[in-house]
Amino acid sequence: MATWEQFRTEAPDLADAIAARWAAHKHHVLATLRRDGSPRVSGTEVEIVDGRLVIGSMYGAQKARDLQRDGRYALHSNPGHHDMVGGDAKVAGRARELDGDAKDAILAAYPSETPEGPMHLFELDLDEAVLVTVDEKLHVDVWHPGAGVVRHDR
Repeated sequence: MATWEQFRTEAPDLADAIAARWAAHKHHVLATLRRDGSPRVSGTEVEIVDGRLVIGSMYGAQKARDLQRDGRYALHSNPGHHDMVGGDAKVAGRARELDGDAKDAILAAYPSETPEGPMHLFELDLDEAVLVTVDEKLHVDVWHPGAGVVRHDR
């Protein structure tokens, strides 16, 4: 498991390309696990703050409850409008809810407006990062902690 900053240190070009996908659109798709183990997909906003990949959630939302119970997640970038410019980004790992000073520090540095009132804030640690791009071929760049980036061309 790695933090976003560890990923960026190990695979800076891939991390920058994936960060660009998060920044290109406001809303992305988060997959969590329901209590019965079946998947749930939810829209979410993504931020990179102080070397951490974070998501917020309305207080008591189902996706927050899912992550509190079982931190496993997958996050898929908004692919854009029909053309895949910049690629298709996916990361997966485990989410950890932040509270207290850690939460306050992230919220103070948050680049977008945070909602009033109580909210959940999760840091997303990474087991895997994938970027799919297309030119004359389809390229799948895959990163795992400590293993570097492997490219598969099709």
